[in-house]
Amino acid sequence: MAVTSLTGGDCGSYPDLQLYIGGHWRPGSSRQTIPVVDPGTGETFAALPVAAPEDVDAAAKAAGAAFEGWRETPAIERARVLRGAAVALRGDLESLARNTSRESGKPLHESRGEVAIAADTLDWFAGEAQRTNGALLPARNRDSEFRVDHLPVGPVAAFCAWNAPLANPVRKIAPALAAGCSAVLKASEETPAGALALARALEAAGLPAGALNLVFGNPAEISECLIAHPAIRKISFTGSTSVGKRLARAAAVRMKPATMELGGHAPVFIFDDADIEAAAAAAVTAKFRNAGQICFSPSRFFVQTVVFDRFVSAFVDGAKRLKVGYGLDEETVMGPLAHANRMKAMERLCREAESAGAHRATGGNALDRRGFYWEPTVYLDVPVSAQLMTTEPFGPVAAISRFDGLDDAVAEANRLPYGLSAYVFTRTQHVANEMIEATDSGTIGLNTFQVVLPETPFGGVLDSGIGREGGLEGMEPYHVTRFTHWA
Repeated sequence: MAVTSLTGGDCGSYPDLQLYIGGHWRPGSSRQTIPVVDPGTGETFAALPVAAPEDVDAAAKAAGAAFEGWRETPAIERARVLRGAAVALRGDLESLARNTSRESGKPLHESRGEVAIAADTLDWFAGEAQRTNGALLPARNRDSEFRVDHLPVGPVAAFCAWNAPLANPVRKIAPALAAGCSAVLKASEETPAGALALARALEAAGLPAGALNLVFGNPAEISECLIAHPAIRKISFTGSTSVGKRLARAAAVRMKPATMELGGHAPVFIFDDADIEAAAAAAVTAKFRNAGQICFSPSRFFVQTVVFDRFVSAFVDGAKRLKVGYGLDEETVMGPLAHANRMKAMERLCREAESAGAHRATGGNALDRRGFYWEPTVYLDVPVSAQLMTTEPFGPVAAISRFDGLDDAVAEANRLPYGLSAYVFTRTQHVANEMIEATDSGTIGLNTFQVVLPETPFGGVLDSGIGREGGLEGMEPYHVTRFTHWA
C-alpha cells in the first residue's frame, strides 16, 4: 500500500484533518475547527474539524447500516483486513511516529514503539477473529442439541484519550472489528493523527464503508449523542475516572454494556532483597516515559527502610541525567507535557506537597523555554495526606516514601480506591506471593514495569475501571453469548 494513503499527503507530512463517516472523508458540518498545538513549542500547526450533531448522528447511522454486512463477513476476511492495516502502519512507521511526537510531545523512540505495538495489536486480534469458537454442550437427551454462540454485540462507540494517539484507538477498534462489530470512534482532539492513520490503513486494507467512522469535537456533546443513539449497542472509554463514571451512568440507564479503562495511582514496592540499582534504573525509565502521562505509570514509590537511601540515590541520579527536550530531537529522553493544563496541575501538586512537608530531591519547576516543559521531579517522605499521594499526578513527578514490613506494604497498596497497576520488586518467593494475593489491582508487575502487551489482558478494579483490553479477554466485551436449545 502506498505511504500517502495514511497521511493524505506526501510521505512525512502531517495529515489533512477530516471526519470519516460512511466511507467518506469530509469536513464538519459546523465548519468550526479546533487548534492542534505542538506542545514542544506551544504553537498551533493544524486545524481539526468539529463534528456537528448531524455529523455524529450520521456516523452512528452509518455504523448501524454497516453492521449487518460486517458481522456476516467471514472471520478469515475480517482477519485479512486487520492484518492489511497492520502492514500499512509498519510501512509508514517513521512518518506516523513523527506525527505522534509532534502533536503529543513524546520522544521519537517512544512514538516508534507505539506504532509498532499498534500494528502488533491489529495482528493479535486478527488471529482472535479466527479463534472465536462456540460450543456444543451435552444435551439431556439424544434428540436435542445445546448450542452456545458468541455473537458481535453490535455497533460500538469508542472514546479515546490523548496520551497514546494510535495505541488507544487500536486497542478498542481492533477487537471490535475482529468480533464483527462496527464502530464510531471519538478520538482525541489534542492528538488526532493516530486515529486518522488507523482509519486510512483500514480503509486501504478493504474495510467496508461505515464499519468504522471517525469524529472529533465537543467530547460531552458527542458522548451524550452516541450513548443515547439507538444504533449504538456498546461503549468503550479510556480516560479519567470522573468522566468514566459519568459515561458509565449514561450507558447504564440505557442498559448498554461499557468497558471503562480509567485512572490509577500505581504503587511500587522495593523490598530490601531486590536488585536495588537495577530496580531504580527501570523505575526512572518507567516513571518518566511520556513525561509520566500514562495511566499505568508508577507514581507512588515505597522503599523498605534499610535500602531507602540506596534506591533514592540511584533514582534521583537517573532522573537528573534525563535529557528533556523536543520530541522530534533524536537525543530527547523525556519530552514536554501535552498541554498547558498539565503544567498548571504540576504546579499545584508540587507546591501543595512542599507545603505538606515533603522534601524535594530534584526538579519541581517549569523549564524556562517555549512549550510545556516540566523538570523530572522527585519528592521524598511525602505525607499520605498530600494530594500527590492521593491524586494521580499524570506528569513527571515521583513520590518516594519508606516502609518497614510486609503488612505496611499491603496496607499502602490498598489505601486508595484505585486498582489499575501495581509493581513489586523482590527476589523472595513468599513476599512476591503475599503481595500478589493481597493487592487490589488489575495488573501487577513483579520485577518489571512491562504490563501492557497485545496478547495480555489490561484493566483495573475499583475506581480504575471495568472490563479488559488486550489478550483473549479483550474480545469478550464485544461479544454477547447466545444459548440455543434445539429440540
